[in-house]
Amino acid sequence: MAHSEPTADALLLQRIQRELIDDYDEELEMEREDWDPLDPAATVKTTARNAEHAARLTYFRELFRLQGELVKLHDWVVATGHRIVIVFEGRDAAGKGGVIKRITQRLNPRVCRVAALPAPTDREKTQWYFQRYIAHLPAAGEIVLFDRSWYNRAGVERVMGFCNDEQYEEFFRTVPEFEKMLARSGIQLIKYWFSITDEEQEFRFRCRINDPLKQWKLSPMDLESRKRWELYTKAKEVMLQRTHIPEAPWWVVPAVDKKRARLNCIHHLLSQVAYKDVGHEQITLPKREHHSDYTRGPIPEEIFIPQIY
Repeated sequence: MAHSEPTADALLLQRIQRELIDDYDEELEMEREDWDPLDPAATVKTTARNAEHAARLTYFRELFRLQGELVKLHDWVVATGHRIVIVFEGRDAAGKGGVIKRITQRLNPRVCRVAALPAPTDREKTQWYFQRYIAHLPAAGEIVLFDRSWYNRAGVERVMGFCNDEQYEEFFRTVPEFEKMLARSGIQLIKYWFSITDEEQEFRFRCRINDPLKQWKLSPMDLESRKRWELYTKAKEVMLQRTHIPEAPWWVVPAVDKKRARLNCIHHLLSQVAYKDVGHEQITLPKREHHSDYTRGPIPEEIFIPQIY
């Protein structure tokens, strides 16, 4: 008996299921401290599975390896006092937050922090445009990741009409000088644009609409931006053309495949910094001191949380 080809709806459902796996099972895998990503036995087991599972394991192994390198970069930044700013731009649902999460996941948040600024307040709207971003720039030994940045003016503000033509042109006159000033001050600036297709953004938006754990990611502005795809495309093209400078070039990350985008972006980021291994003194756990006159005091039962699990 011949097997019928899966319908378009069935294929869509399969893809949505893969999307859910990508979002949720990674967190579960990350918590499995007893699983060694370099264990040869893991590879042997995987060969008996299907290609999709093998690809997932390859992804995890590479992600863990790259995150190990990020820890080395982190240690070198602390040791040398280097300062790094990484700008992540792209359309809504392009995957910026996903790669930022994987970069910061293993790092000290006091060293590597994320700046995701809300819409400017009425007071901030009267300031010099770059003023509110300057407060988030790194000190010595720090890395700051901007989840959207001063390039809001070249993108969402331009498309949605939140700035006028004079403010828009002044941004392009100022931003190259602003970024050259950062470079002269010793701040390394790395700028990424995450690129997805029209069809992929629509798919991701629909997934968010139907996922109660992700609906918070969809704002009225996101939905409005969906209608203005072509205007955003034109704004992006102008932005890349007018702000691609030697001191701070743009790097485009093809992001339709989220896993590949994460690995490729992290790999490229590591290649942009001439970091080296930093030696650490061997840590010796001191012995706990015991005193004969020490008695642990009682804790009232009523302040313990309920043991539901």
